[in-house]
Amino acid sequence: RDPETSGGVEDDNLQSMLVGTVMRKIKSRSWKKQRYFKLQDDCMTIWYKSKKAGNTHSTFSVSDVEAIREGHQSEVLLSIADEFPADRCFTLVFRGRRGNLDLVAESAEEAQSWISGMRKLIENLENMGEREKLDQWIGDWFKKADKNNDGRMNFKEVRDLLKMMNVDMNEHHAHRLFTMADKSQSGTLEDDEFILFYKMLTQREDVLRVFQEYSVDGQTLSQSDLEDFLREEQLEEADFQQHAKQLIERYEPSDTAKLLNAMTFDGFLMYLGSAEGSIFNPQKRGVFQDMSQPLCHYFISSSHNTYLMEDQLRGQSSVEGYIRALTRGCRCVEVDCWDGANGEPIVYHGHTFTSKILFKDVVSAVGTYAFKVSDYPVILSIENHCSVEQQRVMAQHLNHILGDKLLKSTLDGKVPIGLPSPEDLKGKILLKAKKIGGLEESLNEIAEDSLNGEISDEDEVAELDEDNLHRESSCLSQKSKQRLSKELSDCVVYCKSVRFSSFKHSRVHSKFYEVVSFTESKARKHLRETGAEFVHHNTQQLTRVYPSGFRTDSSNFNPQEMWNVGCQIVALNFQTAGEGMDLNDGLFSQNGRCGYVLKPGFLRDAEKRFDPEGPQKQDGYQPVILNIQVISGQQLPKVNIKEDSIVDPLVRVEIHGVPMDQAKQETRYIDNNGFNPVWYDTLHFTIHTPELAVVRFVVEDYDKTSKNDFVGQYTLPLSCMQQGYRHIHLLSKDGTSIPPSSLFVHIRITRLE
Repeated sequence: RDPETSGGVEDDNLQSMLVGTVMRKIKSRSWKKQRYFKLQDDCMTIWYKSKKAGNTHSTFSVSDVEAIREGHQSEVLLSIADEFPADRCFTLVFRGRRGNLDLVAESAEEAQSWISGMRKLIENLENMGEREKLDQWIGDWFKKADKNNDGRMNFKEVRDLLKMMNVDMNEHHAHRLFTMADKSQSGTLEDDEFILFYKMLTQREDVLRVFQEYSVDGQTLSQSDLEDFLREEQLEEADFQQHAKQLIERYEPSDTAKLLNAMTFDGFLMYLGSAEGSIFNPQKRGVFQDMSQPLCHYFISSSHNTYLMEDQLRGQSSVEGYIRALTRGCRCVEVDCWDGANGEPIVYHGHTFTSKILFKDVVSAVGTYAFKVSDYPVILSIENHCSVEQQRVMAQHLNHILGDKLLKSTLDGKVPIGLPSPEDLKGKILLKAKKIGGLEESLNEIAEDSLNGEISDEDEVAELDEDNLHRESSCLSQKSKQRLSKELSDCVVYCKSVRFSSFKHSRVHSKFYEVVSFTESKARKHLRETGAEFVHHNTQQLTRVYPSGFRTDSSNFNPQEMWNVGCQIVALNFQTAGEGMDLNDGLFSQNGRCGYVLKPGFLRDAEKRFDPEGPQKQDGYQPVILNIQVISGQQLPKVNIKEDSIVDPLVRVEIHGVPMDQAKQETRYIDNNGFNPVWYDTLHFTIHTPELAVVRFVVEDYDKTSKNDFVGQYTLPLSCMQQGYRHIHLLSKDGTSIPPSSLFVHIRITRLE
């Protein structure tokens, strides 16, 4: 890890970071304090302290940083843009829900040095193999526990460290391993002796069993042993010979074994711990679906109240909410617009105490971040409460700030007969809002030339339905006609918001470009009473479903039941972690995380009449049996801060799909072992509509007196699951990775004959 080896300019950047720099940490226009920042010698930790507060200092790990933004790219830095030039400012964005760190360097060169240096360090981290990551993690723990910094640890310190690492072990066994690892016989373990001790401690008996079952001589897997394993256990379709060769090439650490075309136990362990050995099929990682079908044929990753960072009553409104959602692959964001001071429209949750932000700042952020992680179109869902004058200002901002990115007319300028595809709309931002008249009139230029049109009663305020009445009661007294500015109306092309009367009415009258919005409770009522009608409606046009106004804590509903009837825009509170967002992240983790997932054929074909309540009536009905053997867990994170508490882990597997498929089963819990618990418990599920099933693995800390604590989870579509022996790399509550925590499982999917 010697920075010397990384060459040239990068080397200079890291050298100056190792020396350290004084920069200003900015929290607001009035809070700007100098701090001394320095990269530690491990090239993994940033240490900083204030100039005067004695010896208090803080640290964070490079691995906690998700991105570096240059210039005035956060609310805080925008607020002081007049004071410090952009080339001296940058923002560190952390994973999960930790706030940003906004910094101003003394000079543009120093800022650039930190920006480039940090990016290099993050890139190095991302290129690290599983083995290096593990050594890194062990080394980090060692440093934490080595209280007097002498680089060695006696048995008592090692025992305390094991407690911190979630290991509760037999003292006698630990002592025996300690003595074996103490090669220098000094009564203490040094850095590499500790790594050796750790490796002995974590000897993977479960993997060894599998290895020995396929190894003819018990020492190595020959190429043909490995081929047998790939064919019989992993059930891989590919060319086995070719694949076995590649795996040895890629994961075998011993050159001797490579020459013999064989794989040692270490290599086998590295393959099983890699992305190829994980439960998620690597072929479904990139964009692999047909992206040339009409928009209404896709599930679209969608956010609700995107401007909120917390809850709906008092939360902080922030442009950051839009940036975070878009960088997580969200493709439909909500903008709640109200009249603001000085003629500038504002965005906030009306009639509540949430803070307010400028509409134009939201549009700028969307323009900047819309296509950073996906080229496919972004939909701005506008909830418009503004006067005609401020609607005109909105239209000006949209045109001025977004320019060519804003879709202003149909793609070929002719009256279309259906929705365009994500492929056709790459790089475009679409407005979903109310519109005067239809698409046909506006193309034939018969639209009234009056400056502002009126919306008739039935189009009136599409989204104010009963769930919202308790916060919108004041709207009832409004005039029943809301006036709309022609300029804003003209920005709406393929997504005209309309009010819903009935599926029967829609079948006869509705146009492909009309979008209906339902609260979750209305949508639930329709899917229970007329599921097949709802499915049919969604083969023709877009539907948006959003959380009930009663969820003042910004909690989420389960999106799965809405996907079951083919609703495309199922809007969730991205700012709230939990099951709803896990399912959303799981569904959209495929197809290049581009925010669009093609719906199964029976949800796209208007003739099919799919009914989620009765999947067995479906043509081509083919249920499957899913068997999951939960074998073991590795280095599960600690949940309780209490020094001596260790997790009692259990694993729950949840199937989310059509109502008949909804199911949960769990393993027994293991007493006091979050380090290497072993279950060998098998769970069985029958799945009637495998195309819609999403599988969620949850690890919890069993507690007989109170609710179990959450430890980690991983969610993926059944269609992306690889069979055989697989590792599941667990994620934290807010969907970020927590290496090296994992589960080891064996998966079998068979047709129900």
